[in-house]
Amino acid sequence: MPLLKSWVTSANDASHPFPLNNLPYGVFSTVGTEERCGVAIGDMILDIAAAEEAGLITLAEDPVFDVPYWNDVMDLGPDAWEALRARLTSLLSDDSDEKPATEPHLVPMADATLHMPLVVSEYTDFYAGRHHATNVGTMFRGAENALPPNWLHIPIGYNGRASSVVLSGTDIRRPWGQLKSPDHDVPAFLPCRRFDIELEMGAIVGTASDGPISVQEADDNIFGYVLLNDWSARDIQAWEYQPLGPFQAKATATSISPWIVTKAALEPFRTETPAREFDLLDHLKDVGPMLYDINLAVTMAPDGKDATTIARTNYDQMYYSAAQQLAHHSTSGCPMNVGDLLGSGTISGPSKPERGSLLELSWGGKEPFTLDTGEERTFIEDGDTLTLTGAAHGDGYTIGFGDCTGTVLPALTDPYAR
Repeated sequence: MPLLKSWVTSANDASHPFPLNNLPYGVFSTVGTEERCGVAIGDMILDIAAAEEAGLITLAEDPVFDVPYWNDVMDLGPDAWEALRARLTSLLSDDSDEKPATEPHLVPMADATLHMPLVVSEYTDFYAGRHHATNVGTMFRGAENALPPNWLHIPIGYNGRASSVVLSGTDIRRPWGQLKSPDHDVPAFLPCRRFDIELEMGAIVGTASDGPISVQEADDNIFGYVLLNDWSARDIQAWEYQPLGPFQAKATATSISPWIVTKAALEPFRTETPAREFDLLDHLKDVGPMLYDINLAVTMAPDGKDATTIARTNYDQMYYSAAQQLAHHSTSGCPMNVGDLLGSGTISGPSKPERGSLLELSWGGKEPFTLDTGEERTFIEDGDTLTLTGAAHGDGYTIGFGDCTGTVLPALTDPYAR
């Protein structure tokens, strides 16, 4: 699909992340206004709540954009999602005769503050990138036993904390936790010493379900995608994770990018899942191209200094798609809610520059890497800013998500001081 031209001229730049082909959904405010739903178009935001009030957009009998989240729109279902996208495209297309009525509802993005685009109902994180799982398994169990016996048959995951999902730009406080080093007999309660990121994509469930759903139904139920950074305290994790998996090591924060890129915008970028050694069971089998060709990158910037790109990879490196993860999540009869967030798991490629975590980049801290500033890192230091970026590149246009960024603050001197 080629670039769709808009009368918002900045949207027609081939490198701009928000062309008419994209139309991502977010929540914003300006000085003197409350948080409201908006749609990014070029360097502007369409105040969709105002457009609804003006009668330019009608999705239901009652208003659905008069709240600071997109959950109500998701709850209307795929037919409404399609109708909204078609209406927005009509309003903002360069041949639209409704420009005079629409233009007053545009707000410069530079004047806006972005907010969480949804109310996260529940959060589940998966461990579904093969290169990442192989790297981590090799570090801890050796190459011959890198993948657990079930890994090539089901997408492994754990239930996380919706309460600690935060918007890009939120500072992240280094956590305290119980740690135990190999040279000590007993654990100690200390600030995390091996703080890390995980480069992930987040899939947002837009249609509720109650009972098992197929992979195709799961794909139909996904509303859109965000960039996701699952901050990880590796030393806390190493002590606590056996036998039940991550707990406090993953509860500090999970950052997401500010714009929900709809599944419809990503349709031209679908790509196949990788070849498999074992056929998946019927309830998990691919039903066509299930992944997306989305280029991803991570930068690290020490306090007050320029950023260095430390990793580049692609979402097509995943072993299991979001639809397969969602379908598997439902197999037990687990109800899935509007606004549920599914983390893909760390996305890494086959080579060292494609590793999506510092744990892999420094090989467990044994191989420090050098930033463009000349400084070395194994894990995150206080004051470091980590930024995830992602983009799909079409015929003369770019589909972007907005950055997913966070700066690590020092641990509290006394976490129990009141």
